[in-house]
Amino acid sequence: MKLQCVSLWLLGTILILCSVDNHGLRRCLISTDMHHIEESFQEIKRAIQAKDTFPNVTILSTLETLQIIKPLDVCCVTKNLLEFYVDRVFKDHQEPNPKILRKVSSIANSFLYMQKTLRQCQEQRQCHCRQEATNATRVIHDNYDQLEVRAAAIKSLGELDVFLAWINKNHEVTSSA
Repeated sequence: MKLQCVSLWLLGTILILCSVDNHGLRRCLISTDMHHIEESFQEIKRAIQAKDTFPNVTILSTLETLQIIKPLDVCCVTKNLLEFYVDRVFKDHQEPNPKILRKVSSIANSFLYMQKTLRQCQEQRQCHCRQEATNATRVIHDNYDQLEVRAAAIKSLGELDVFLAWINKNHEVTSSA
């Protein structure tokens, strides 16, 4: 009888630990209006993608890397990709159209806010960066570096919907609206 109780207790503990491990990184909630970001992107998507001179090249969307990210690496990859967009893509993109520039700036500001949230999670040791996460983001940086800076920025902006869909799929997003 004691053996059965111990076995059930161990099984319960293992199930709880597995559940925590699988959903552990989702405790870093991204509190922002993702719908607003997606709308902003949809309003400029056609104009951005029309400037893409390399339609058969991709930076994010060919990567099975995003599709095979383990739950343990979601926070880190999200943090790294937000950093990639803020530090490289938005800075490298030169936009003459004021309407598009305002939308890109709005998205960039939302990314900065999300980045701050994930940085706090990392400081609280809730967002670990394993080698797999680092490798995944390195592939994206390498793809970006293979193109001329302006072309890479346009390409990455044009693929923003891939990243936004991935965020929605992998994070519990809470609306701040």
